[in-house]
Amino acid sequence: MKIFCYAICFLLVAGQSVNADSKDPNYVNELLRTRAEFVVKDSKDPEVLLRRIWDATINVIKAEDIDRRTKENLIDKIINPIFDFPLMSKLALGRKNWSKLNSQQREKFIDLFVKRLRNSYRGKILLYTNQTASFKPGVHKKKTLQIPMDLVSEDHKLAMLYKLRKMSERWKIYDLEIEGVSIVLTYRSQFDDVLGRGTVEDLLSLLEKPAIPDKPSK
Repeated sequence: MKIFCYAICFLLVAGQSVNADSKDPNYVNELLRTRAEFVVKDSKDPEVLLRRIWDATINVIKAEDIDRRTKENLIDKIINPIFDFPLMSKLALGRKNWSKLNSQQREKFIDLFVKRLRNSYRGKILLYTNQTASFKPGVHKKKTLQIPMDLVSEDHKLAMLYKLRKMSERWKIYDLEIEGVSIVLTYRSQFDDVLGRGTVEDLLSLLEKPAIPDKPSK
């Protein structure tokens, strides 16, 4: 999904500044990993956390001594504390469709769906160029928090809205909107269509197939 590209460009890894001029890849890897984990554990304020993630992501993307695979591994280690993937999976499938799955199918669906999300942003992380993030104050909606952000380039401004809920004293992202379009609801529409014409096994088989790569945005 093209809209997913912009959001995942920066909500991936966390940490503080890194010396990209270091000649020791192992040193850089360990430095980024420990600082990334520190930021997530240290920041209970979701607005502060998102800002720190943005700053750190730029450092990771620009770190010349870290290869792509290492960056992907760092992303995997940091993304779980930030996103509520199980909830995103349930919301994307919808309550009605979720009830159609047995326990084994639910487990397989979550596994496949999360892999698809991860593969999607892995393929787009290096598309970042010189965009800047402009955050706005978060707005509480019942038990959730919505944090608006604009991703700005020289000739374009992309409006994004991060939706979070609090889990075990930590705020986690369960959905995001790009230009008013929900990632979760977009997937739900696709899944409704598949299940409306076929079976749960058809949906699982579809998720097992590689997604069509998105084209870089202009």
